[in-house]
Amino acid sequence: MPKQQKLFERRARRTRYRISQSGGGRPRLSVFRSGKHIYAQLIDDGKQRTIAAASTGEAAKSEGLKKTYNVAAAAAVGKLIAARAIEKGVKRVVFDRGGYLYHGRVKALADAARAAGLEF
Repeated sequence: MPKQQKLFERRARRTRYRISQSGGGRPRLSVFRSGKHIYAQLIDDGKQRTIAAASTGEAAKSEGLKKTYNVAAAAAVGKLIAARAIEKGVKRVVFDRGGYLYHGRVKALADAARAAGLEF
């Protein structure tokens, strides 16, 4: 296993451990970032269910975005996941950045979700 992948998995484990210790039963807003897309899921770990999900594929269609791999697309996903969460009655969540650094697309998604009404 390459060194960078080991470091990524270590950061992801550390983040999830801290969330499990201090989450307080709130749903987890989990982020997955690939080269072309960014995905967000709202997960209830107690019931092991996905409450809501959004991706740049959906956001690009609804907002007319040409690119799905930039900060603007990530912000659109943040707005979309926040709207779906509030529709389901969830307002307070715990942000799970996984092993990604809180920078760029991950930060844009989080800021847009906060601006749209989610609290974390």
